[in-house]
Amino acid sequence: MDLDFTPEELAFRDEVRAFLAAHLPERLREGARNTPSVFVEPDIGDEWHRILHARGWVAWHWPKEFGGTGWDPVRRYIFEKELALADAPALSILGLRLVGPVLCRYGTPEQQARFLPRILDGSEKWCQGYSEPGAGSDLASLKTRAERRGDRYILNGTKIWTTHAHYADWMFCLARTDPQAKPQAGISFLLVPMRQPGITIRPIVTLAGDHEVNQVFLDDAETRVEWRVGEEGQGWEIAKFLLENERGGSCAAPRILVDIARLKQAAEAEPSGANGALGRDPELARRLARLELEALALETTELRILADQAKGRRPGPQASLVKLIAANLRQAVDELAVEIFGPLGLQLPTTRPLYGNAAPEPVGSRAAQLAMASYLNGRAWTIFGGTNEVQKGIIARQVLGL
Repeated sequence: MDLDFTPEELAFRDEVRAFLAAHLPERLREGARNTPSVFVEPDIGDEWHRILHARGWVAWHWPKEFGGTGWDPVRRYIFEKELALADAPALSILGLRLVGPVLCRYGTPEQQARFLPRILDGSEKWCQGYSEPGAGSDLASLKTRAERRGDRYILNGTKIWTTHAHYADWMFCLARTDPQAKPQAGISFLLVPMRQPGITIRPIVTLAGDHEVNQVFLDDAETRVEWRVGEEGQGWEIAKFLLENERGGSCAAPRILVDIARLKQAAEAEPSGANGALGRDPELARRLARLELEALALETTELRILADQAKGRRPGPQASLVKLIAANLRQAVDELAVEIFGPLGLQLPTTRPLYGNAAPEPVGSRAAQLAMASYLNGRAWTIFGGTNEVQKGIIARQVLGL
Protein backbone atom coordinates (compact mmCIF):
# COMPACT_ATOMS: atom_id res chain seq x y z
CA MET A 1 0.00 0.00 0.00
CA ASP A 2 1.41 3.40 -1.04
CA LEU A 3 0.57 6.12 1.49
CA ASP A 4 2.32 8.90 -0.44
CA PHE A 5 0.13 11.44 -2.22
CA THR A 6 0.45 11.82 -5.98
CA PRO A 7 1.38 15.19 -7.56
CA GLU A 8 -2.28 15.63 -8.51
CA GLU A 9 -3.38 15.01 -4.93
CA LEU A 10 -0.79 17.45 -3.60
CA ALA A 11 -2.06 20.06 -6.08
CA PHE A 12 -5.58 19.46 -4.79
CA ARG A 13 -4.34 19.94 -1.23
CA ASP A 14 -2.82 23.28 -2.20
CA GLU A 15 -6.08 24.31 -3.86
CA VAL A 16 -7.99 23.52 -0.67
CA ARG A 17 -5.49 25.45 1.45
CA ALA A 18 -5.77 28.49 -0.79
CA PHE A 19 -9.55 28.37 -0.65
CA LEU A 20 -9.57 28.13 3.15
CA ALA A 21 -7.11 31.00 3.46
CA ALA A 22 -9.33 33.19 1.29
CA HIS A 23 -12.84 32.17 2.35
CA LEU A 24 -12.79 30.88 5.94
CA PRO A 25 -13.30 33.98 8.13
CA GLU A 26 -11.42 34.26 11.40
CA ARG A 27 -14.68 34.63 13.35
CA LEU A 28 -15.69 31.15 12.18
CA ARG A 29 -12.27 29.74 13.07
CA GLU A 30 -12.49 31.33 16.51
CA GLY A 31 -16.00 29.96 16.98
CA ALA A 32 -14.89 26.44 16.06
CA ARG A 33 -11.86 26.58 18.39
CA ASN A 34 -14.05 27.67 21.27
CA THR A 35 -16.85 25.15 20.86
CA PRO A 36 -16.64 22.41 23.51
CA SER A 37 -19.16 20.07 21.87
CA VAL A 38 -19.31 17.94 18.74
CA PHE A 39 -21.95 20.12 17.07
CA VAL A 40 -21.22 23.81 16.53
CA GLU A 41 -23.81 26.51 17.05
CA PRO A 42 -25.97 27.21 13.98
CA ASP A 43 -24.67 30.77 13.58
CA ILE A 44 -21.22 29.58 12.51
CA GLY A 45 -22.25 26.18 11.16
CA ASP A 46 -24.87 27.59 8.78
CA GLU A 47 -22.57 30.34 7.50
CA TRP A 48 -19.78 27.86 6.76
CA HIS A 49 -22.31 25.55 5.08
CA ARG A 50 -23.33 28.37 2.73
CA ILE A 51 -19.71 29.21 1.89
CA LEU A 52 -18.89 25.60 1.02
CA HIS A 53 -22.13 25.19 -0.93
CA ALA A 54 -21.31 28.24 -3.06
CA ARG A 55 -17.96 26.62 -3.91
CA GLY A 56 -19.62 23.26 -4.65
CA TRP A 57 -17.75 21.52 -1.83
CA VAL A 58 -20.41 21.06 0.85
CA ALA A 59 -21.23 17.42 0.01
CA TRP A 60 -17.79 15.94 -0.41
CA HIS A 61 -19.07 12.42 0.38
CA TRP A 62 -21.78 12.43 -2.29
CA PRO A 63 -21.63 11.22 -5.90
CA LYS A 64 -21.42 13.97 -8.47
CA GLU A 65 -24.76 13.09 -10.07
CA PHE A 66 -26.55 14.09 -6.86
CA GLY A 67 -24.77 17.41 -6.41
CA GLY A 68 -21.73 16.14 -4.54
CA THR A 69 -18.07 16.55 -5.42
CA GLY A 70 -17.58 12.99 -6.62
CA TRP A 71 -14.15 12.99 -5.00
CA ASP A 72 -12.35 9.73 -4.44
CA PRO A 73 -11.64 8.67 -0.82
CA VAL A 74 -8.14 10.17 -0.82
CA ARG A 75 -9.33 13.63 -1.85
CA ARG A 76 -12.10 13.44 0.72
CA TYR A 77 -9.52 12.69 3.40
CA ILE A 78 -7.20 15.48 2.25
CA PHE A 79 -10.12 17.91 2.36
CA GLU A 80 -11.21 16.89 5.86
CA LYS A 81 -7.65 17.05 7.16
CA GLU A 82 -7.18 20.57 5.81
CA LEU A 83 -10.48 21.59 7.42
CA ALA A 84 -9.18 20.30 10.76
CA LEU A 85 -5.85 22.09 10.40
CA ALA A 86 -7.61 25.34 9.49
CA ASP A 87 -10.04 25.24 12.47
CA ALA A 88 -13.06 25.09 10.18
CA PRO A 89 -16.42 24.58 11.93
CA ALA A 90 -17.71 21.03 11.76
CA LEU A 91 -20.81 20.81 9.60
CA SER A 92 -23.83 18.96 10.92
CA ILE A 93 -23.54 15.36 9.77
CA LEU A 94 -27.25 14.62 10.12
CA GLY A 95 -28.28 15.68 6.63
CA LEU A 96 -25.01 15.70 4.71
CA ARG A 97 -23.32 12.62 6.12
CA LEU A 98 -26.15 10.40 7.30
CA VAL A 99 -29.50 10.71 5.52
CA GLY A 100 -28.04 12.24 2.35
CA PRO A 101 -25.98 9.17 1.38
CA VAL A 102 -28.94 6.96 2.34
CA LEU A 103 -31.14 8.82 -0.14
CA CYS A 104 -28.43 8.67 -2.81
CA ARG A 105 -28.30 4.88 -2.45
CA TYR A 106 -31.82 3.80 -1.43
CA GLY A 107 -34.08 6.75 -2.27
CA THR A 108 -36.49 6.92 -5.17
CA PRO A 109 -35.89 9.53 -7.89
CA GLU A 110 -38.79 11.52 -6.45
CA GLN A 111 -37.31 11.43 -2.94
CA GLN A 112 -33.90 12.43 -4.25
CA ALA A 113 -35.36 15.36 -6.17
CA ARG A 114 -37.42 16.48 -3.16
CA PHE A 115 -34.83 16.24 -0.38
CA LEU A 116 -31.26 16.29 -1.68
CA PRO A 117 -31.20 19.88 -3.07
CA ARG A 118 -32.52 21.21 0.25
CA ILE A 119 -29.86 19.31 2.20
CA LEU A 120 -27.24 20.75 -0.11
CA ASP A 121 -28.32 24.38 0.26
CA GLY A 122 -29.05 24.01 3.97
CA SER A 123 -32.65 25.17 3.70
CA GLU A 124 -33.92 22.07 5.52
CA LYS A 125 -32.32 20.60 8.63
CA TRP A 126 -32.48 17.02 9.89
CA CYS A 127 -32.39 14.99 13.08
CA GLN A 128 -32.00 11.26 13.71
CA GLY A 129 -34.80 9.22 15.28
CA TYR A 130 -32.95 6.05 16.30
CA SER A 131 -32.43 5.70 20.07
CA GLU A 132 -35.31 5.25 22.48
CA PRO A 133 -35.59 4.83 26.25
CA GLY A 134 -34.64 1.18 26.61
CA ALA A 135 -33.47 0.87 22.99
CA GLY A 136 -30.11 2.56 22.59
CA SER A 137 -27.34 0.01 22.20
CA ASP A 138 -29.99 -2.65 21.53
CA LEU A 139 -31.59 -0.73 18.70
CA ALA A 140 -33.51 -3.75 17.40
CA SER A 141 -35.72 -3.59 20.49
CA LEU A 142 -37.18 -0.21 19.55
CA LYS A 143 -40.88 0.21 20.31
CA THR A 144 -41.98 3.18 18.19
CA ARG A 145 -44.85 2.00 15.99
CA ALA A 146 -45.77 3.16 12.50
CA GLU A 147 -49.22 1.93 11.49
CA ARG A 148 -50.11 2.24 7.84
CA ARG A 149 -53.46 3.83 7.07
CA GLY A 150 -53.97 4.31 3.36
CA ASP A 151 -51.23 6.55 1.99
CA ARG A 152 -50.01 7.53 5.47
CA TYR A 153 -48.18 6.11 8.47
CA ILE A 154 -49.34 7.04 11.97
CA LEU A 155 -46.43 7.06 14.43
CA ASN A 156 -46.56 6.61 18.18
CA GLY A 157 -43.59 6.33 20.51
CA THR A 158 -40.65 8.35 21.74
CA LYS A 159 -37.08 9.00 20.61
CA ILE A 160 -34.29 10.21 22.87
CA TRP A 161 -30.85 11.84 22.57
CA THR A 162 -32.19 13.41 19.37
CA THR A 163 -29.49 15.87 18.39
CA HIS A 164 -30.72 19.22 17.07
CA ALA A 165 -34.37 18.14 16.97
CA HIS A 166 -35.17 21.71 18.09
CA TYR A 167 -33.73 23.01 14.82
CA ALA A 168 -34.86 20.21 12.52
CA ASP A 169 -37.45 20.32 9.76
CA TRP A 170 -37.29 16.54 9.22
CA MET A 171 -36.42 13.41 11.13
CA PHE A 172 -35.15 10.18 9.58
CA CYS A 173 -36.75 7.65 11.83
CA LEU A 174 -36.66 3.92 12.49
CA ALA A 175 -40.12 2.62 13.38
CA ARG A 176 -41.70 -0.79 13.73
CA THR A 177 -44.14 -1.38 10.87
CA ASP A 178 -44.62 -5.11 11.49
CA PRO A 179 -44.85 -5.99 15.20
CA GLN A 180 -45.24 -9.70 14.40
CA ALA A 181 -41.96 -10.03 12.51
CA LYS A 182 -38.56 -10.78 14.02
CA PRO A 183 -37.10 -7.63 15.65
CA GLN A 184 -34.80 -6.56 12.81
CA ALA A 185 -37.22 -7.64 10.07
CA GLY A 186 -40.13 -5.49 11.24
CA ILE A 187 -38.39 -2.09 11.10
CA SER A 188 -38.79 0.53 8.36
CA PHE A 189 -36.92 3.75 7.57
CA LEU A 190 -39.27 6.75 7.44
CA LEU A 191 -38.82 10.46 6.76
CA VAL A 192 -41.03 12.40 9.17
CA PRO A 193 -41.83 16.14 9.05
CA MET A 194 -41.08 17.70 12.44
CA ARG A 195 -43.39 20.69 12.29
CA GLN A 196 -46.74 19.07 12.97
CA PRO A 197 -49.13 18.83 15.95
CA GLY A 198 -48.26 15.22 16.79
CA ILE A 199 -44.62 15.97 17.70
CA THR A 200 -43.43 17.35 21.04
CA ILE A 201 -39.77 18.19 21.67
CA ARG A 202 -38.44 18.25 25.23
CA PRO A 203 -34.93 19.68 25.64
CA ILE A 204 -32.19 17.74 27.48
CA VAL A 205 -29.46 20.01 28.84
CA THR A 206 -26.24 18.11 29.42
CA LEU A 207 -23.94 18.32 32.44
CA ALA A 208 -21.71 20.56 30.34
CA GLY A 209 -24.53 23.08 29.96
CA ASP A 210 -25.11 22.40 26.28
CA HIS A 211 -28.53 22.00 24.70
CA GLU A 212 -27.78 19.68 21.80
CA VAL A 213 -30.03 16.72 22.48
CA ASN A 214 -33.73 16.27 23.11
CA GLN A 215 -36.48 13.76 23.73
CA VAL A 216 -39.08 13.65 20.96
CA PHE A 217 -42.61 12.37 21.59
CA LEU A 218 -44.64 11.04 18.66
CA ASP A 219 -48.38 11.04 19.38
CA ASP A 220 -50.31 10.15 16.24
CA ALA A 221 -47.69 11.96 14.18
CA GLU A 222 -48.00 11.39 10.46
CA THR A 223 -45.83 10.83 7.45
CA ARG A 224 -46.57 9.72 3.91
CA VAL A 225 -45.94 6.27 2.52
CA GLU A 226 -44.06 7.95 -0.33
CA TRP A 227 -41.55 9.19 2.28
CA ARG A 228 -40.61 5.67 3.34
CA VAL A 229 -37.09 4.91 2.13
CA GLY A 230 -36.76 1.38 0.79
CA GLU A 231 -39.36 -1.30 1.33
CA GLU A 232 -41.25 -2.06 4.51
CA GLY A 233 -38.96 -4.10 6.75
CA GLN A 234 -35.77 -2.85 5.04
CA GLY A 235 -35.03 -0.31 7.74
CA TRP A 236 -32.45 -2.45 9.55
CA GLU A 237 -30.36 -2.85 6.39
CA ILE A 238 -30.51 0.89 5.73
CA ALA A 239 -29.70 1.68 9.36
CA LYS A 240 -26.53 -0.44 9.22
CA PHE A 241 -25.43 1.38 6.05
CA LEU A 242 -26.01 4.72 7.75
CA LEU A 243 -24.14 3.71 10.91
CA GLU A 244 -21.09 2.70 8.88
CA ASN A 245 -20.99 6.27 7.57
CA GLU A 246 -21.38 7.65 11.10
CA ARG A 247 -18.72 5.44 12.69
CA GLY A 248 -15.87 5.42 10.22
CA GLY A 249 -14.41 6.51 6.94
CA SER A 250 -13.97 10.09 8.14
CA CYS A 251 -11.11 12.20 9.36
CA ALA A 252 -10.95 11.74 13.14
CA ALA A 253 -7.18 11.60 13.70
CA PRO A 254 -6.15 15.03 12.34
CA ARG A 255 -8.59 16.88 14.62
CA ILE A 256 -7.28 14.91 17.59
CA LEU A 257 -3.69 15.67 16.58
CA VAL A 258 -4.51 19.39 16.37
CA ASP A 259 -5.89 19.29 19.91
CA ILE A 260 -2.83 17.42 21.19
CA ALA A 261 -0.59 20.10 19.67
CA ARG A 262 -2.62 22.75 21.48
CA LEU A 263 -2.26 20.83 24.74
CA LYS A 264 1.51 20.84 24.28
CA GLN A 265 1.47 24.61 23.84
CA ALA A 266 -0.72 25.03 26.91
CA ALA A 267 1.59 22.83 28.98
CA GLU A 268 4.55 25.02 28.02
CA ALA A 269 2.66 28.07 29.30
CA GLU A 270 1.41 26.54 32.57
CA PRO A 271 3.73 26.71 35.62
CA SER A 272 4.64 23.40 37.20
CA GLY A 273 5.25 24.80 40.67
CA ALA A 274 8.83 23.51 40.45
CA ASN A 275 10.60 26.43 38.76
CA GLY A 276 9.62 25.50 35.24
CA ALA A 277 6.82 24.95 32.76
CA LEU A 278 4.45 22.04 33.22
CA GLY A 279 5.43 20.83 29.76
CA ARG A 280 8.91 19.97 31.09
CA ASP A 281 7.49 17.40 33.48
CA PRO A 282 8.70 13.97 32.24
CA GLU A 283 5.48 12.13 33.12
CA LEU A 284 3.30 14.69 31.34
CA ALA A 285 5.63 14.65 28.33
CA ARG A 286 5.35 10.86 28.23
CA ARG A 287 1.55 10.97 28.29
CA LEU A 288 1.40 13.60 25.55
CA ALA A 289 3.82 11.60 23.41
CA ARG A 290 1.79 8.43 23.87
CA LEU A 291 -1.43 10.20 22.87
CA GLU A 292 0.27 11.62 19.80
CA LEU A 293 1.64 8.23 18.74
CA GLU A 294 -1.77 6.62 19.19
CA ALA A 295 -3.39 9.36 17.11
CA LEU A 296 -0.79 8.90 14.37
CA ALA A 297 -1.49 5.16 14.40
CA LEU A 298 -5.20 5.93 14.09
CA GLU A 299 -4.47 8.14 11.10
CA THR A 300 -2.58 5.28 9.46
CA THR A 301 -5.59 3.02 10.05
CA GLU A 302 -7.87 5.61 8.48
CA LEU A 303 -5.59 5.78 5.46
CA ARG A 304 -5.67 1.99 5.14
CA ILE A 305 -9.47 2.13 5.09
CA LEU A 306 -9.26 4.79 2.39
CA ALA A 307 -7.05 2.51 0.34
CA ASP A 308 -9.74 -0.18 0.59
CA GLN A 309 -12.51 2.28 -0.30
CA ALA A 310 -10.54 3.41 -3.33
CA LYS A 311 -10.79 -0.22 -4.51
CA GLY A 312 -14.56 -0.17 -4.10
CA ARG A 313 -14.79 -1.84 -0.70
CA ARG A 314 -17.11 -0.57 2.03
CA PRO A 315 -15.64 0.29 5.47
CA GLY A 316 -17.45 -2.63 7.10
CA PRO A 317 -16.30 -3.64 10.60
CA GLN A 318 -13.19 -1.48 10.25
CA ALA A 319 -15.49 1.48 10.88
CA SER A 320 -16.14 0.10 14.36
CA LEU A 321 -12.41 -0.11 15.01
CA VAL A 322 -11.91 3.54 14.05
CA LYS A 323 -14.92 4.62 16.12
CA LEU A 324 -13.64 2.72 19.17
CA ILE A 325 -10.09 4.08 19.03
CA ALA A 326 -11.13 7.65 18.16
CA ALA A 327 -13.66 7.80 21.00
CA ASN A 328 -11.15 6.61 23.58
CA LEU A 329 -8.49 8.99 22.30
CA ARG A 330 -10.90 11.91 22.31
CA GLN A 331 -11.76 11.29 25.95
CA ALA A 332 -8.10 10.83 26.94
CA VAL A 333 -7.21 14.20 25.40
CA ASP A 334 -10.08 15.92 27.24
CA GLU A 335 -9.07 14.30 30.55
CA LEU A 336 -5.47 15.45 30.18
CA ALA A 337 -6.60 19.00 29.38
CA VAL A 338 -8.46 19.21 32.70
CA GLU A 339 -5.32 18.03 34.50
CA ILE A 340 -3.04 20.49 32.71
CA PHE A 341 -5.15 23.53 33.57
CA GLY A 342 -5.59 22.44 37.19
CA PRO A 343 -8.12 24.52 39.19
CA LEU A 344 -8.64 26.85 36.21
CA GLY A 345 -9.82 23.83 34.23
CA LEU A 346 -12.70 23.29 36.63
CA GLN A 347 -14.67 26.40 35.63
CA LEU A 348 -17.91 25.53 33.89
CA PRO A 349 -19.82 28.46 32.40
CA THR A 350 -23.30 27.53 31.24
CA THR A 351 -23.60 30.49 28.85
CA ARG A 352 -23.31 29.63 25.18
CA PRO A 353 -21.60 30.31 22.89
CA LEU A 354 -18.11 30.65 24.35
CA TYR A 355 -16.93 32.95 21.56
CA GLY A 356 -17.79 36.39 20.27
CA ASN A 357 -18.54 39.61 22.15
CA ALA A 358 -21.20 38.03 24.38
CA ALA A 359 -19.00 35.19 25.62
CA PRO A 360 -18.34 35.10 29.39
CA GLU A 361 -14.91 36.22 30.50
CA PRO A 362 -12.65 33.22 31.17
CA VAL A 363 -10.72 32.71 34.36
CA GLY A 364 -7.15 32.38 33.17
CA SER A 365 -7.57 31.56 29.48
CA ARG A 366 -10.26 30.56 27.03
CA ALA A 367 -8.61 27.17 26.69
CA ALA A 368 -8.89 26.62 30.44
CA GLN A 369 -12.53 27.73 30.32
CA LEU A 370 -13.26 25.10 27.66
CA ALA A 371 -11.55 22.22 29.46
CA MET A 372 -14.33 21.01 31.76
CA ALA A 373 -17.13 21.63 29.26
CA SER A 374 -15.23 19.62 26.65
CA TYR A 375 -14.52 16.85 29.14
CA LEU A 376 -18.18 16.51 30.16
CA ASN A 377 -19.50 16.75 26.62
CA GLY A 378 -16.90 14.24 25.47
CA ARG A 379 -18.24 11.51 27.75
CA ALA A 380 -20.77 10.88 24.98
CA TRP A 381 -18.06 9.87 22.51
CA THR A 382 -18.08 6.29 23.76
CA ILE A 383 -21.89 6.19 23.51
CA PHE A 384 -23.15 7.87 20.35
CA GLY A 385 -22.95 5.96 17.08
CA GLY A 386 -22.90 2.74 19.09
CA THR A 387 -21.26 2.27 22.49
CA ASN A 388 -17.74 0.93 22.97
CA GLU A 389 -19.29 -2.39 23.98
CA VAL A 390 -21.25 -2.54 20.71
CA GLN A 391 -18.11 -1.77 18.68
CA LYS A 392 -16.12 -4.46 20.52
CA GLY A 393 -18.89 -6.98 19.83
CA ILE A 394 -18.82 -6.17 16.11
CA ILE A 395 -15.03 -6.47 16.00
CA ALA A 396 -15.13 -9.76 17.92
CA ARG A 397 -17.70 -11.32 15.59
CA GLN A 398 -16.79 -9.90 12.20
CA VAL A 399 -13.03 -9.40 12.47
CA LEU A 400 -11.80 -11.95 15.00
CA GLY A 401 -14.46 -14.57 14.30
CA LEU A 402 -15.19 -15.12 17.98
